[in-house]
This record gives sequence, structure tokens and C-alpha cells, in this order.
Amino acid sequence: MNQLLRLIKQLGPGILFASMAIGTSHLVLSTKAGAQYGWIMILPIVFANLLKYPFFEFGVRYTNVTKKTLISGYLDLGKPFLYGYGIITIVSCFTILAALYVVTAGLLINLLKLDISLNLAALLLFFAISLLLIIGRYKVLEQSLKLVVSILFFALLIVTLMAFGKGQVAPTHGFTAPTLFNEIGILFLIGLVGWMPTAVEASGWVSMWSVEKLKLKGSKISINEALREFNIGYVITSILALFFLAIGCLTLYGTNTDLSGSAVIFADQIVTLFTQYLGNWAYGLIAISALATMFSTCMTAHDALARVSLDLLEKSSTPQNRTASKYSFAFMVLGLALLNWFVIYQFSANMGNLVALATFFSFVFAPILGWMNLKTVTQPTFPKAYRPNNLLKGLSYLGIVFLSAFSLYYCYLMVF
Repeated sequence: MNQLLRLIKQLGPGILFASMAIGTSHLVLSTKAGAQYGWIMILPIVFANLLKYPFFEFGVRYTNVTKKTLISGYLDLGKPFLYGYGIITIVSCFTILAALYVVTAGLLINLLKLDISLNLAALLLFFAISLLLIIGRYKVLEQSLKLVVSILFFALLIVTLMAFGKGQVAPTHGFTAPTLFNEIGILFLIGLVGWMPTAVEASGWVSMWSVEKLKLKGSKISINEALREFNIGYVITSILALFFLAIGCLTLYGTNTDLSGSAVIFADQIVTLFTQYLGNWAYGLIAISALATMFSTCMTAHDALARVSLDLLEKSSTPQNRTASKYSFAFMVLGLALLNWFVIYQFSANMGNLVALATFFSFVFAPILGWMNLKTVTQPTFPKAYRPNNLLKGLSYLGIVFLSAFSLYYCYLMVF
């Protein structure tokens, strides 16, 4: 028990990564994968988590060895690398964050039966989360998300075990398994792999949290401790993806259920269908799990984008023009909240197009960012004793090839 408590106390960037990654990619994409294509989708989920692992690990490794953010590593590689990452961050700042808050606001309205508009629900969420981030900063974020992810993990574990206990739902008469390797199936597969466990640019987010953890602990964290803690978070992320897949497969596969393309409607469908399958008693458990998933994702993404944006501004400016302030983080959090609420207010009908733009940038830059992360931990200035071993480097090269193939094919489908 003492070892378990000590382990939970050590959790930091890894648990934040898990909290951030289990949003739409898990709740929507993993569940939909199981519901539409069945158990075969275990393979792309496992491969995506495995082949992307080195790129996120390199961010933690670089920061805990150099005591600097991964963005500093990009700057060391050259200004073009820094600006490339900056472009992705700018696009994410007014697309991904707005999309996450829209989904969460929709869940809040549908699950709590609130009689308010989507814009007002989103505004209330922006206010609540901004207040939590500004007042609590990293320490409260870390502590609160340990609780949220723990509740989510055990709630999903219970639902998954109940689903296995009840068994596979009976397929409808005349059901024919859909083909994965046609244009629709390939596009879904690309989306699943691209956002599983999350986009590669989030490696910079994990690096920022690692810096905050070092400040909190006074730099008294060894590289082995930091990597072990991150690995725990990464494993939790991967397991939760399989939980969602299993639930979707056991409760929906073979039923010919028409699942909505809207993340808000889809999430409401999932809660309703799970309740019908498991019983009305499960509504509260499913609702809490869904809300905890999206609320925690909004918190971590909002916090990370604020930190990364500030770091990019600092690294992009000349030393004499850098004007750090103790209120900078608060201003950036509020600025992102106002910007994204405006995006929701003005462009909610076109949110799909905005997210598609962010998806395009994420896919195109994913293999480049993977290569950049590898370069930061293998460059001559990085201590040789802490460089990744040959197995990890080999896995990263395989991941770069894997992501490049998906990116090129995705661009081909978008153009032709």
C-alpha cells in the first residue's frame, strides 16, 4: 500500500498526458472503431501507441536531462524547426481547443439536461477551467487530474467487465461486416492512427509539464524516475483506448447502429446505448466517465497550449525584447479562452472544417516532428549517456516511416 501511495504521489506529466489523450480520440474514435469494425481494430490501436511512443518519450527525456523545454531543443536545431512547430501551435490554438470545448459543452447539456445554449455552456466551461488553471496552476492541475483519471479508469474498468460479463450483443439479421480497406474505411483508419493516442505535437506539451514538475520538486527527479512516471501514464492511456474499443465492440458491433458523425451527438448516443445495454443503473457511471474524459482533456489542452504559446513567443523574440511577467500565464489562459469562445460563437457551424484544417497540419507535420524529436536527443550536444538505445531509435525510425506513409496517403486523398 505504501508503494502504491508513493507511486501515485510521483505521477505528474504522465498522468496529464493520459488525461489529455483520452478525449475525442478515445471516447469517439476508439469506441467507433469497435462498434463499426470489431476486434480487428485492436491492431491499429496497439501499433499506433507503440510506434508513436518514442516521440513522446524523447520530450520527457530531453527535458529531464537538459532542464529545458523541447521547444528549446527545436531552437537549437534551427529557427525553421521552431517556426514549423509554431505554425502547428497557432492552428491548434483556435481549432482543437474550440472543438474540445464544443464536445464537452454538448455533453454537459445532454447529460445534465440543461436548458441553455451551446455557446453559453461553452462560456461557462471556459470560465470555470480558466479559473482553475490560473488559481491552481500546475500543482492543482496535477493533483485534480490524478483523481479524475483514477475515477475514469475504474469506471471504465467496471463497465468493460460488465460488458464482457453480459457478452457480445447479438448481431442483427443479415449483418455483413463492413470493409475496412475501402476509401471510407481507410479514411477512418487514418483518423484513428493520426489521433491515437494523440497528435505528435503534444510531445512539446509533455515537455512543458516536465519543466513544471522539475520546478515543483526542485529538480530532484532522476531521468529514470521521470521516464517511469511517464511510462505509467502512457500505459494507462493505451489501456483506456482498448477499454473504449471493447465496449464499442461488445455493445454495438453487428447491430447496424447508425452512429452520428457529430462528436456531441455521438457521445450522447454512446451513453444512451450503453445504458440500454447495461441497464439504467449504469447511466450515472457512463455519464460521469464521459464528462470526466472531456473535462480533463479540455483542462490539459488549455493549460498546455497556454504554456507552449508563451514559450514559443519567448524563444522567437530577441533577448532584449523578452518581457516575462508573473501574469503572462493568466493572460494567455484568458486570451485563449476568449479567442476560442469567439471561434465557437462565430464558426460553430463550420467547426468540422476548422478541425479538418488542424488535422491536415497534424498529419503532414507528424513524421517531421517525430524526426525533430529524435534529433534533439541524438545531437552531439546531448549527453551520450542519456541518449536512447538502439531499440528505441529503431522503433522511432519505424514510426517515422509509418507516419510518413499515412501522411502521404492522407494528402493524396485530400487532393485527389
